[in-house]
Amino acid sequence: MNILYFDCFSGISGDMVIGALIDAGGDPTHLVNELKKLKMVDEYELTFTRVVKNGISSTKFDVLLETEAHHHEHEHSHDDHHGHSHRSYKHIVQLIKSAGFSERVEAMSLSIFEKIGIAEGMIHGVALDDVHFHEVGAVDSIIDIVGTAILLEQLEIDKIQSSPIPVGSGKIHIDHGIYPVPAPATLEILRGIPIAASDVKGELATPTGAAIVAVLSETFGTLPAMRVKSIGYGAGTKTFPTHPNVLRVIIGN
Repeated sequence: MNILYFDCFSGISGDMVIGALIDAGGDPTHLVNELKKLKMVDEYELTFTRVVKNGISSTKFDVLLETEAHHHEHEHSHDDHHGHSHRSYKHIVQLIKSAGFSERVEAMSLSIFEKIGIAEGMIHGVALDDVHFHEVGAVDSIIDIVGTAILLEQLEIDKIQSSPIPVGSGKIHIDHGIYPVPAPATLEILRGIPIAASDVKGELATPTGAAIVAVLSETFGTLPAMRVKSIGYGAGTKTFPTHPNVLRVIIGN
């Protein structure tokens, strides 16, 4: 039985999860090919790079939106990307269901999205079907969440456990204004899950990262007894002075 442990000593985000899973032996080509089933390939480009974060060599995963990637090459009219700025929860569910993924990938992806949708709906006071994902968030979250499910299936992971989740401190600027850390949706998603204290100023756990671990992890605590087979480090976007901003995954049996 393959056990995967999320060692979230610096929090967790969707891109850190993908980076760590690739670093631990996930197949990037398989990931890219499976994600094509979403029929969104004209909207993004995926990159995998090696970076060193405070002395730890890790994999950095990025989703470049085509509007950014080709920003200088083409003059887009505003309507071209009309569909990109908002995607409703209902639309995302349809997108995932119609892609033809394996049952496991579909079920995992949908339950993670539902977790985020319910939390966002509660915070903003709207029904689940009316929740809209914006803040670049839609494409990024879809890729990160579905990608995580694809890699976990490919790595044949049977059981997932996690450390408690540090959320960081301070304030962040988002579409709606200046919010406390953890952002309300993140905190809602982590209801019932052990949060770890952290002095780091900044958002360590994102809603996507929080939802992945909240839905998939069966227990939260220290590293479980296992024979370690592979280890992966996924880099976050931020860099902190004394603190490697990476997510570690440990796979064993």
